[in-house]
Amino acid sequence: MRLRSLVQDALYLNWALPAAALPPLPRPLRLDAFIDGDGERRAFASALLFRHRGVRSPLLPFLRVSYPQMNLRLYAHDGDGVPCVVFLDMLMPWWVVPAVRWVAEQPASVARFDYPRPSRDPDPERGGWVWQARRGGCLEVTARRGAPAWGDGPFGSWQETVRFFRERPRGYLADDDRTRRFETEHPAVEVWPMVADVLDASLLAAALPRVAAQGAWPVPHSAWLCPEIPLAFDLALVPAVDVEATLPRAAASTRSVSTRSASPGGGAERTPASAILRQS
Repeated sequence: MRLRSLVQDALYLNWALPAAALPPLPRPLRLDAFIDGDGERRAFASALLFRHRGVRSPLLPFLRVSYPQMNLRLYAHDGDGVPCVVFLDMLMPWWVVPAVRWVAEQPASVARFDYPRPSRDPDPERGGWVWQARRGGCLEVTARRGAPAWGDGPFGSWQETVRFFRERPRGYLADDDRTRRFETEHPAVEVWPMVADVLDASLLAAALPRVAAQGAWPVPHSAWLCPEIPLAFDLALVPAVDVEATLPRAAASTRSVSTRSASPGGGAERTPASAILRQS
């Protein structure tokens, strides 16, 4: 099944987290990781907050739907050595979830969203925009345009940082005893470096409790916004024989724990790191 959409106002929030605190991946996927300046093995996770506009299939070209979405993802290589993303959870409005589960056969959870539209009001002088996603807990973020900044990792430039997260031609969805793979296109798009402040991370803490158990939710490694991303992807079923572990679904949290993080801009230093390692 091939689907097309225009992704609008996509906010990328990226973190370098302790690799040991992240959930195991289905084999043969291997987590991309690096050794930080303190000798700790870390890997990347991202929350991507965006709007789908005009999701459509060639089977029903006149039926188009638009809705906000958030997904939580890890970064890996698959058995072919292809860079990929692995989705831990996909949050959508309640009216979208049944179709996503039954028609597209993708795992999805119900959430409520309050998203701004920076592309309609791209004034860099304003104080910032606010994003909220709620499902038991909350992810609340303020962000404004700023100078490119990124934290520790195997990157020598801002451009390399963006390419690492964006240019991944495959994605994997794990649900129960099956894994779905999709192929994606990554056209060149406009990227706004952002300065992000996470006001409430309780939704992330519920999704990755072993990370939350180590203390306050960490400062973002990097953040940016893409005003528009043309998206086309194909879904395919990966044989179950390749799956030896199932990604745990994030449990809904009834807590409302607020954790304030400092901005990744201004003072974020670049520290040389070793070559990328891969989870065995």
